Amino acid sequence: MESPVYALEFEKPLRELAKQLDELRQRSIEMNVDLTAETGVIERKIEAMQREIYSNLTPWQRVQIARHPKRPYALDYVDAICEDFQELHGDRQYNDDRAIVGGPAFFNGEAVMIVAQQKGRDPKERMLRNFGMPQPEGYRKALRLMRMAEKFHLPVLSFIDTPGAFPGVESEARHVSEAIATNLREMAMLGTPTISIVIGEGGSGGALGIGVTDRVLIFENSYYSVISPEGCAAILWKDSAAAPRAAEALKLSADHLEKLGVVDEVIPEPLGGAHNDPAQAASALKYVVQKHLANLRGLKTEKLLETRYQRYRHLGVYEEASVVRN
Repeated sequence: MESPVYALEFEKPLRELAKQLDELRQRSIEMNVDLTAETGVIERKIEAMQREIYSNLTPWQRVQIARHPKRPYALDYVDAICEDFQELHGDRQYNDDRAIVGGPAFFNGEAVMIVAQQKGRDPKERMLRNFGMPQPEGYRKALRLMRMAEKFHLPVLSFIDTPGAFPGVESEARHVSEAIATNLREMAMLGTPTISIVIGEGGSGGALGIGVTDRVLIFENSYYSVISPEGCAAILWKDSAAAPRAAEALKLSADHLEKLGVVDEVIPEPLGGAHNDPAQAASALKYVVQKHLANLRGLKTEKLLETRYQRYRHLGVYEEASVVRN
């Protein structure tokens, strides 16, 4: 195991052991001595510590993994599981929002429509993609592509990965809330199979704007929430440092979401997160999408719409308290 270039706070003990392992290997080469026994001990320690750390992650730690800068982004997965992706641009009203990408592609030899939120790797691309925060024209572009998919009977695969819709003054002036609300309504009535996958961050209405689908899938170390942990902490406890407490209260991690029925299936990740083995993560994604897509293709349009309606109609649980008056 090589010393990681970027390590999260809870991964620091692993980084120290990895550093020791690298030093031992280097010493073995320089001094031409066999240190196999010594390196083996450290390798076993690393493996044991990995399993201990990653099998007991808190919701806040999973949020940190979801935000890892090396985590695979939407286009990484599209390149890995699809063929002949052709990006289409513009909303035909205002502009081309690069935070949302989309277009037709082939998945297992069959045509699909891709709609995805895309972050940037380096500072230049992050600015171009607006850090993965779509503006109104991004959601209108997404809707244009989904309507095209409906016209040509193409299933829609949407990849969710955003901290939220862009809240700037210009975005509000161009009616970002209306654009998201329109998408919610139209996706609910879209006459073609739809699947969304939360691959990293699933922040508030910004994520939901492309997420009202027949199936909602989520990677093991992703999150899906009505608000970011920091935002929730600032509102409830007047301190963004309470984000770990907020993450626990929000029940935003994949295991909680599956129990609550918000998502349909959790996609397993390689030990330590999808960034540790993107190919394995993509393979797991392809298997799960293939399974759900095959199931949805077998439904007639009327049944598809009714099943989608019932899914969202019954989402959430509440209790009514009766008040006894003397």
